Amino acid sequence: MRRQYLDVKARHPDAVVLFRMGDFYETFDDDARVAARDLEIVLTQRDMGGGVKVPLAGIPYHALDSYLARLIKKGHRVAICEQTSEPDGRRLVDREVVRVVTPGTVVEPALLEESANSYLAAVAMDGNRAGIAYVDVTTGEFAATETPAEWVGAELARLAPREVLLAADATAPPAVDAERAPYLLTRRSASAFAPEAARRMLLDHFGAVTLEAFGLDGAPLATAAAGAVADYLGDTHKAALGLLHGLRVYSTDSFMALDPQTRRNLELFEGGRRGERAHSLLGVLDATKTPMGARLLRRWIGEPLLDAGALEQRLDAVEWLKESGSRRSRVERCLAQVSDVERALHRMGAGAAPPREVAALRRALEQAPPLREVIAEAGDWLAWLWDGLDPCAEAVGLIAAALADEPQGEPGQGGVIRQGFSRELDELRGASTDARAYIAGLEKRERERSGIPSLKVGYNKVFGYYLEVTNPHLARVPDDYIRRQTLTNGERFYTPELKEYESRVLNARERMEELEGALYRQLCRQVAGMAEAITRTAQAMAAVDALTSLAEAAARYGYVRPALDDGGAIEVRGGRHPVVERLLAAGEFVPNDLALSRDERQVLVVTGPNMAGKSTYLRQAALIVLLAQVGSFVPADSARIGLVDRIFTRVGLQDDLGAGQSTFMVEMVETAGILHQATGRSLVVLDEIGRGTSTYDGLSIAQAVAEHVHNDPRLGCRTLFATHYHELTELAARLPRVHNCSVAVAEQGGDVVFLHRIAPGGADRSYGVHVAQLAGMPRPVLQRAWELLAAHEGERGAGAGQGVAQRRGAPQAASVQLGMFGAPHPSPVVEELLALDLNAVSPIEALNRLYALQALARNADGPSDANLPNDATP
Repeated sequence: MRRQYLDVKARHPDAVVLFRMGDFYETFDDDARVAARDLEIVLTQRDMGGGVKVPLAGIPYHALDSYLARLIKKGHRVAICEQTSEPDGRRLVDREVVRVVTPGTVVEPALLEESANSYLAAVAMDGNRAGIAYVDVTTGEFAATETPAEWVGAELARLAPREVLLAADATAPPAVDAERAPYLLTRRSASAFAPEAARRMLLDHFGAVTLEAFGLDGAPLATAAAGAVADYLGDTHKAALGLLHGLRVYSTDSFMALDPQTRRNLELFEGGRRGERAHSLLGVLDATKTPMGARLLRRWIGEPLLDAGALEQRLDAVEWLKESGSRRSRVERCLAQVSDVERALHRMGAGAAPPREVAALRRALEQAPPLREVIAEAGDWLAWLWDGLDPCAEAVGLIAAALADEPQGEPGQGGVIRQGFSRELDELRGASTDARAYIAGLEKRERERSGIPSLKVGYNKVFGYYLEVTNPHLARVPDDYIRRQTLTNGERFYTPELKEYESRVLNARERMEELEGALYRQLCRQVAGMAEAITRTAQAMAAVDALTSLAEAAARYGYVRPALDDGGAIEVRGGRHPVVERLLAAGEFVPNDLALSRDERQVLVVTGPNMAGKSTYLRQAALIVLLAQVGSFVPADSARIGLVDRIFTRVGLQDDLGAGQSTFMVEMVETAGILHQATGRSLVVLDEIGRGTSTYDGLSIAQAVAEHVHNDPRLGCRTLFATHYHELTELAARLPRVHNCSVAVAEQGGDVVFLHRIAPGGADRSYGVHVAQLAGMPRPVLQRAWELLAAHEGERGAGAGQGVAQRRGAPQAASVQLGMFGAPHPSPVVEELLALDLNAVSPIEALNRLYALQALARNADGPSDANLPNDATP
């Protein structure tokens, strides 16, 4: 047995091997130490002969799921080695690894989150291009794409896979890092990612001669990633591989790519310090009734659409459902009867669905007709939903005919297949019932016949049925009783008649187990063969559920339908933050307006004190745009949204010490990424750029970023720029598309009241010491802070003769000293003009440069050329 175990372990060195031995799964050696530690079970040892003792830790076989879940959550792979032959006492039991469980291949319901997909992904890299493929083995969803390498992180953030495959010799991009990623990184042989090998793997699997029908022709990296997924499933979960019947090729250009920091900053799926779902956007919107609908709604929030037509289709459905509470109630009553059809269907195909799940599948499909009746009331408006709700009458009829309404126990125990479905099974049940009835009445008859009042009829697995008589009555035992077993206080007997009925019961039971199990497996195969139609219905039910959830949120919280167009304006009246307003009492949240446009109001500089609501205002703007492009109504009095291609956010302080990056370095890396990737159709949210370094450095960087966003003709992105550098408000005086707004504050008797209202114009104070007071800072610290603030403001006020930017702490330009003889030092304005290439500059860029030169001339410390002495040579 030791050799057998070592052979298995050699084939699975990176997995914890659960080695089946009777009623236990045992672990040995280092695996036993790991299991004892992570499962909190006792570590013992076992004598393997020849004086060899090895560590041992075991778990009961019937408790596998709970222990397996703990091992997977700890990040382990687990190889399940089962006994594949019956013990006969003459030779070693055969054992074989039947499955390798990894985070990306889990199918057990206890290990899955109902409301989220469980994806296994693969990434194939080649220079600046990447192929990504992913599969959900619980639903059979299989898809692939090719994308620029720089977008890998955003796509993996959207998918949130539990496991990512990468070639052994590939350099991991920053987003695929085992120490930093929220998923298990699995290295695979480079040969599994070779495009030609992957192509052959996929052709063999799908039984095709070309991949053109799948959209993979001319997509070698997508092919490589998809082939790597199939190869991995072939090694770890062959049953799941056999259930992949199709492959969808998609384009990341069809939806908005959201980078990981934007998803985190906008708190789409987790919110608050503890990452609570209830404090996230999903937590506010999710009123779904089915696991499928919950997963689809999560997917929609994570991939906002760019197609106005598809968005209007969703908005039409939400509006129609929002109009009538009774309509939503009828839909919700139907959906409350719908189970997880997608996962149940897939488990049926794998032969792992319990009877109760199949019965629940039938009840779910029976809701398609009443749902159709409701949707039909909308006419052609929602025909796309009505068409998808196939009643699947054949599957429903088959399950209804074969399966009991409330199946009892497991297949083979007699309570699964419906009476009347199989004549042979019914006859076996009758024979078994008759035999059991005879045996049940035997005790009374034999007591009367023998005159032994204490006689009992019993059964055990070793001796079968027996008649038990205690010692005082042995003399009265009838002559036809045959002794079977002697006990301390009595004896056990049987009769030829009892033996005959026992044979009938046992034979009927054995045959029933075999026949009922075969009938159930056949039922599952037949229903799984109708997967295409059932899946289509499941997807339509999920869409109805997600749309009804959005309509419920719109009706409950007072959301309005946004007007969508391809223009450059974003106009919101009475906008609200969808999550923050839910955390406040009714009427407490202060709505605010927003106006951005590429032509006139491209950059909005937002100033004001801490705690007054700047960050809320920035985030709510981004969330309103995102909701509109999800196809949801939005929290506002009215909204007109010019579709955006990307939303970028740089919010909050975060370091990455594992990568050697300080908070300021992370801030700069993220800001640089935004400036490189944003386009004229993007929405950019920047909060406190430059605060992680010295005042002069930070102000200089913040101003340079704001000017670049405004002046670079490649950008032109609509931008919200919150800052405590009040000097940046002066940009509005010289850059035409920069506007100021601030959070209104009222001072009453030395106290500060935050009004949470956005007003035009910039702020001149940050009220930081007031916020420190609200936070409970010790009184001596506050008193000293007030003294220092007064001193610093006095120093700034003393420089009244200096330029405004210098008084407020901006970096000072070097002064220009005129020479006593000859020409003065060249003016920086002149130097800029001489360096300008007039043949290469565009009209709009020329205008922007003129604004910048004018500002430089106004702020120059030395005399301008116009004030030179008459005898000076410019």
